[in-house]
Amino acid sequence: MRVNQLNVFDRRRVLTAGLAGLAYAVTGAVRAAEDSSPPIAVQLTFDRPLDASMAPFLVAAHRGLFAGERLSVAINTVNGSLEAISRVASGASELALVDINELIRFRDKADAASIKAVFVLLNQAPYAIVARKSRGIHVLADIEGKTLGVADGDLSIRLWPALAKHNGLPASGVKLTKIGAAVREPLLSAGQVDAVTGFSYLSAVNLRDRGVPADDLAVLRFADYGCEAYGFAVVANPAFAAGRQEAVRGFVRATIRGTHLAVQDPSRVIDDVLAQMNDGSRDLELERLRAVISDNILTAEVKRNGIGGIDPARLDRAIDQIAEDFKFRAKPSAADIFDDRFLPPAAGRLIN
Repeated sequence: MRVNQLNVFDRRRVLTAGLAGLAYAVTGAVRAAEDSSPPIAVQLTFDRPLDASMAPFLVAAHRGLFAGERLSVAINTVNGSLEAISRVASGASELALVDINELIRFRDKADAASIKAVFVLLNQAPYAIVARKSRGIHVLADIEGKTLGVADGDLSIRLWPALAKHNGLPASGVKLTKIGAAVREPLLSAGQVDAVTGFSYLSAVNLRDRGVPADDLAVLRFADYGCEAYGFAVVANPAFAAGRQEAVRGFVRATIRGTHLAVQDPSRVIDDVLAQMNDGSRDLELERLRAVISDNILTAEVKRNGIGGIDPARLDRAIDQIAEDFKFRAKPSAADIFDDRFLPPAAGRLIN
């Protein structure tokens, strides 16, 4: 009887191996057929001019990683995440890199297209208050009673009410001054405001480039004070995501490989970035890339779970924090915002 059981087991193992081999052969045949077809054209939109924070995509484009997935990716830039999302909604772009918190607000519109994020690049939002220590600001509590410069369209200030509440500070205890984005760093550098809101890897790095001593800068990252928000994510046109699922998966795979390269060797990758920028300082962009990797991409959550995905419970809490400032018509859930069908298994997303 024991011999018979072993024989049955062996037959099952042979059958399983045979089926696996057949599946592999079929998959290989399908991929071979795809390789002979023309690449799929993809318009990728960024919501701002190119900088080192887009390195994973620029590396994937420059080193042929997208081409290796049978994709022909063309890059364009617009003014802000809302405009980038609108391009995806209209079909003018298949994919875009946008602030996921803008997507959350967009999806609340009654006629909003059912756009979802398919890959999260910045596991932590880069929102920060950047201040001068010489103006008496060292920690978040010191901001009370100070003048805070807020640029037009700055999304970070939209989470200030939740941040203030979480830290027991009066949201109205700060004097908000509207400023243009182009003068944000110059005004702080000149001492005309005590602090500014913005992205840590943009404003803080730009201020050091303007000659503000690093030891005089207090970079108060929202994530360090209880902000749950995710940052920039790739969103997909719904029709493209439904009809070209393997193309979206291939784009995500290439982006993950580009991220690996950026993490492993920033000083080499930065040359790929500069090759696609109209103008840029190597030292400045390298500092920016290292900052965004350490603060926003390579977080403890990413080291644990892999890049690209979300923790649904955390995203739900982040949506609740947005609700401190934004009155939702019908508050979305994490499942309304993020689609995980295009991600590789967790083992294929681990990065360090």
